Amino acid sequence: MEHYRVIPGSRVRLSDYDPGETREFSGDKDEAKERLDELNDRLEELQELLYAEHKHKLLIVLQGMDTSGKDGVIRHVFEGVNPQGVRVANFKVPTPQELDHDYLWRVHQQVPGKGEIVIFNRSHYEDVLVVRVHELVPRERWSRRYQQIIDFERLLVEEGTTILKFFLHIDQNEQKERLQARLDDPNKRWKFNVGDLKERKLWDEYMRAYEDALSQTSSESAPWYIVPSNHKWYRNLVIASLIVDALEQLKMSHPEPEQDLNSVKIE
Repeated sequence: MEHYRVIPGSRVRLSDYDPGETREFSGDKDEAKERLDELNDRLEELQELLYAEHKHKLLIVLQGMDTSGKDGVIRHVFEGVNPQGVRVANFKVPTPQELDHDYLWRVHQQVPGKGEIVIFNRSHYEDVLVVRVHELVPRERWSRRYQQIIDFERLLVEEGTTILKFFLHIDQNEQKERLQARLDDPNKRWKFNVGDLKERKLWDEYMRAYEDALSQTSSESAPWYIVPSNHKWYRNLVIASLIVDALEQLKMSHPEPEQDLNSVKIE
């Protein structure tokens, strides 16, 4: 899966990435489901170990255009994990209180503690994406934020956080089909937002903003992965595989009990 990783210092052109590719899996959807179930089981084990060891922290950043599947990743990849040790943070329009502080203030409050996995459903990157596309602040302000974000993530990593950042890459035709599916299905209409159509008209501007963000903020310690996401099952497999691999590399172990339990007898 490493070829999906954005090499630090490289220039990203999203047109070079096929959002519909499935190169890492040659089986059918049934086999993909079996493989995802296996990864779910392994992730459940590793998450319990992370929680018990209480040493490491994992931050997962999910970014992508509307309908790219951020909610779907959370629902399918993390199926079965213990909610006691996993938390989702959503970043929507800032509140008046949040706007009174620097843009990272609300983000820092949501980062994981020891033994915890936190998933950012959208993130601090909105401040170099939406803010840029809609010209909410001057260019001279948002352009400084790339380095500020790098420094912020470096701080988290140096304090024991593993960071994985996933850009869920879909094309315009796939987005159109997913939006239409929401509109056509009475059970999904609650997910349809007319405002998404306005954002869709800004597709090219968003692609340029994403290309700059991915190019300028992928680092060795906090890499970006461009995940082909036209096929939901493949998107889930890629992300689950990368998360499991990252957790396994932590070489975690269960902590020893505080007392010698060899002589304990339960009557």
